[in-house]
Amino acid sequence: MILRDAVAADIEAVTAIYNAVLLSSTAIYNDTPVTLEDRLAYWQSRVAQGYPLLVAVDDEGAILGYATFGDFRSWPGYRFTVEGTIHIREGVRGKGIGTALLTQLTARARACGKHVMVAGVDSTNTASIGFLTRFGFTSAGVLHEVGFKFGRYLDLHFLEYRL
Repeated sequence: MILRDAVAADIEAVTAIYNAVLLSSTAIYNDTPVTLEDRLAYWQSRVAQGYPLLVAVDDEGAILGYATFGDFRSWPGYRFTVEGTIHIREGVRGKGIGTALLTQLTARARACGKHVMVAGVDSTNTASIGFLTRFGFTSAGVLHEVGFKFGRYLDLHFLEYRL
């Protein structure tokens, strides 16, 4: 597996992973699949801000997962805090891809001068909460019923990691 910055040719696979996660889980609080054009603009926005969109690539060049971070909130007082995101393609989860991506992602956040990375995880996603906790993230609280998907309200668990 190779970790590298995404290039334009990777965004179609990133879009497919995003949409698969969106349609099958509460990991993303959105109901509408995104287009390739949307994800291209998203990637370009990250790059313009100096933020990474990392991809994990197998020996055949297939994208296994991706990770990125962006501003936690846009106000100046939050400029040292970012929110991270990792999504792994179905069928290859639990093989160390997330750990490799998160290790690189936190290193890149440090290199950008960031102080804290937060993660917002659906409270029923115990696998992701456990993964982040094992990495060193700590619970920062739960916002109750702030999301809505699949006909029900969802609780958002925030975790934090001091870089």
